Amino acid sequence: MDSKSTQNNSLTDRIKKDLTESRINWKVALLMIPIAFLTYLFHEFGHWIVGEILGNKMILSLNNAAPFSGKYIHESDSAFVLMGGPAFTILQAIIFLIILEKTKSIYAFPAVFFAGFIRFFSILFGGFNLQDEAKISSLLNIGTHTAAAIVLLILFLIIWRSSNILKLNPKAVGYFTVLSVIGALLVIQTDKWIS
Repeated sequence: MDSKSTQNNSLTDRIKKDLTESRINWKVALLMIPIAFLTYLFHEFGHWIVGEILGNKMILSLNNAAPFSGKYIHESDSAFVLMGGPAFTILQAIIFLIILEKTKSIYAFPAVFFAGFIRFFSILFGGFNLQDEAKISSLLNIGTHTAAAIVLLILFLIIWRSSNILKLNPKAVGYFTVLSVIGALLVIQTDKWIS
């Protein structure tokens, strides 16, 4: 066996060990795909349901919710509809934190983690001014990054609590981040295909 082959085996063995310590098996890894799609839909559903409650006829897709006519009935509806998406994302994280606290199941963690990850990912890479949190801050005149800071702080605290319950180390968070990037990219590409 040459040194390159030995290094590859060593790296493979180390990754397998890390995944085992992180409690990530093939089921958890595959679970990230539907979690990614459902998280995006649940976020958009938050926008949609608030818009509908306020009397606007809304349209819903994988990565968008908007008034059917292109305009809200009342100008103030925009702020409330914008809040609906992040609120539902936080709601998802809280629901799965509660499930995780009761069951101590690693299978609840992807739904908690992806909720926080996707808001961070969107804010960081999706063009900050295009994100709900920036628009909310602007409409409420509360400082450019205030809503983003509040949403991310809440979601990161929920992830931190969940990680502590499961005793996940930083390597596990790193692996869940890689799985989440893959899930997010699959959703984004699928949204482009169907749009």
